[in-house]
Amino acid sequence: MLYKDIHIGQFIKERVDDKGITLERICNFLNKDEEFVENMFNSKSIDSEILLRCCKLLEYDFFRLYSSHLILYAPPAAVNKNTEKSEKIPYFRKNIYTQEIKEFIIKRIQSGEMSLNDVIKEYSIPKSTLHRWLQKINTPIK
Repeated sequence: MLYKDIHIGQFIKERVDDKGITLERICNFLNKDEEFVENMFNSKSIDSEILLRCCKLLEYDFFRLYSSHLILYAPPAAVNKNTEKSEKIPYFRKNIYTQEIKEFIIKRIQSGEMSLNDVIKEYSIPKSTLHRWLQKINTPIK
């Protein structure tokens, strides 16, 4: 699945091929040699600073792959009202689903790969949220 097992080097290589960017341009932009770039394409994970530069060069948010993984596969955090939020780092609400996530889930339901109950159990998405998504695209609820 796209979001479950992320091999970031493959995604970067695919985007490079789609955009037709030369290896020389990538090396110049990253200030690295060809061997480094080839190793990056073969790496399952890379340094966040390099990934950020790749996002800029390739005009694609590769970090969103990881955010989507967290939305789908990380268990929901328990809400503790006594916990103080740190003002030093930004706080993001986890329950915001991107359009890509919605399409991914709906596609799995429509193809019969997963039932509504499977999605609710696997991804902890509320039943009412799923119904809303399916109503917006006029998909019969199974």
